Amino acid sequence: MWFKSLFIYRMPPNWVAQPAALQEKLALKPLQTCAGLDKLSRGWMPVRGEELFVLTLNQQMLIALGMEQKLLPTTIVNQFTKARVVEIEAQQGYKVGRKELKELKEQMTETLLPRAFALRSTTYVWIDPVNGWLVIDAASAAKAEAVLEQLSKTVDDLPLQLLHTELSPTAAMTDWLASGDAPAGFSIDRELELRATGESKATVRYANHALEGEEILKHIADGKRATRLGLTWNNRISFVLTEQLQIKRLAFLDVIKEESTSLADTPEELFDLDFTLMAGELAKLLDDLVHALGGEVAQKS
Repeated sequence: MWFKSLFIYRMPPNWVAQPAALQEKLALKPLQTCAGLDKLSRGWMPVRGEELFVLTLNQQMLIALGMEQKLLPTTIVNQFTKARVVEIEAQQGYKVGRKELKELKEQMTETLLPRAFALRSTTYVWIDPVNGWLVIDAASAAKAEAVLEQLSKTVDDLPLQLLHTELSPTAAMTDWLASGDAPAGFSIDRELELRATGESKATVRYANHALEGEEILKHIADGKRATRLGLTWNNRISFVLTEQLQIKRLAFLDVIKEESTSLADTPEELFDLDFTLMAGELAKLLDDLVHALGGEVAQKS
């Protein structure tokens, strides 16, 4: 249940957490199985058990968006369409035209779609009403947008804004590298991406590579800026910070995971403890990261 990639949003400062009300709203829009010609279905899933759509522990909440998508590769459609074209051309004695071929593909898609396999996925959302965070564990912007879209259909009074800081991540990361000094509580790891600001957009990437020395400084002097940087926070969490203020490749170090493993007796207890520990650690990490980036830009009303 440990998050791996974070899209970070700010909730309204006056939003009051009402888990029971949120539970009721999510339960009205559950994930439905793709039926007939449906290619995609989205809806809320129970976090744990059959009816618990909102897990609430220590004033922290966890919800889950489910997605079911039919898998019908174009190659399969083309294969069946080609076979049908061969039959028709043999019957008619002349080649199938473009318009008819397009119609045949559409017909074949409609025929095959109800029999296609459906793949389910889950995207977790951590809601921290105490500190005003809403964080989506998503590997891509498209998945994060899907969550926001479903939230807007489900919760009317929850406008969200992306986190904005006084210093851009690019400026801050470049300065940390140039000075060789990470902000308090953080250390620089061995992953880096530098990109030129000119038209060339020349990019240099380092993986498992020491980031000290003249080579890095020369790239910066030549006009390249840091767009991704590996960091570790308080020897507890490692991650990659991006220019869009997203957190990628989030890894909770063993010292944290051992705390929950040693205390839990059942899978349910382990899930709850993992979430509680994760939420507590991430709240502190985000607070320190915002401070390292010069503080937060005030939200627009």
